[in-house]
Amino acid sequence: MKKVFLLLAVVFSTTIFGQSTLKDDVDVVQSVYGKSKTELVNQYMSLKGAQATAFTPIYNAYEVERKKLGQEKIKLINQYATDYEALTDAKADAIAKQALKNNAAYDKLYATYYEKVKKAIGAVNAARFIQLEIYLQTEIRSSLQNAIPFVGELDMTKVK
Repeated sequence: MKKVFLLLAVVFSTTIFGQSTLKDDVDVVQSVYGKSKTELVNQYMSLKGAQATAFTPIYNAYEVERKKLGQEKIKLINQYATDYEALTDAKADAIAKQALKNNAAYDKLYATYYEKVKKAIGAVNAARFIQLEIYLQTEIRSSLQNAIPFVGELDMTKVK
């Protein structure tokens, strides 16, 4: 199952960097990751009957909020790419603060939806759901981090 998750994360990160505009990035990521992810979550959770019925609207609401955070993350990546060559202290500070705020918003989202899922289908299933979500986001963050140069990294590769 972890191989499927890793493949999904690679597809996600490749899609982001293969597009030319933010709007295209968001459209492609949301269609590929959202649909594929929903199928993956449903398969992993293996809920039946009343539990599946109770989980679906909560998950759909979660995905709406998660996608907004994902769009913000893509905007930050694009902003970093745009500002990379002429990164000032002010620009670096703004991007770093927005990235930290985005990460904190993901953690808040997990906590909020853990409680909602727990109330609807129990703590074990809620823990499974949150564990899966954190795993997927960790894989995606790792793939993205590997594709994004560190601050000043490209400057070090220039011939002087």
